Amino acid sequence: MELGQNSNRRRTLLAQINVTPFVDVMLVLLIIFMITAPMMEKGVDVALPEVENAPNLSAVKEPLVITVTRKGQIRLGNNPVENAAKLTPVLLQVLSEREDKTVFLEADKAVPYGHVVKVMAAVKRAGVTKLGMVAREPEN
Repeated sequence: MELGQNSNRRRTLLAQINVTPFVDVMLVLLIIFMITAPMMEKGVDVALPEVENAPNLSAVKEPLVITVTRKGQIRLGNNPVENAAKLTPVLLQVLSEREDKTVFLEADKAVPYGHVVKVMAAVKRAGVTKLGMVAREPEN
């Protein structure tokens, strides 16, 4: 009988699992994900030109923004577009699903004027009549 009692005691000891280390690891992972998640949503770095009384883009509900980066890359929202010629069909598709046909263009101040004009022409070919140029207030 002693042999049977000894094996029962082992089973009860093995049935109790300590979950404290598991909870500690989960809490550490949660903190790591909470800290790194905002870093994953990185925007495009564009040095906007400075203008007095610059329009406030945050007042517009879900604006459609076309960005031209310093290297001349074109982005529609967060999606890259190969060139100005391919911007028109992409913009037509996006605008067909939207009620508001207003588009905002933010171009880095170092981008050549000719490249910005090509993007503006592609936007016009897509049928956009309201094109806003994004700028920022000068720093004092």
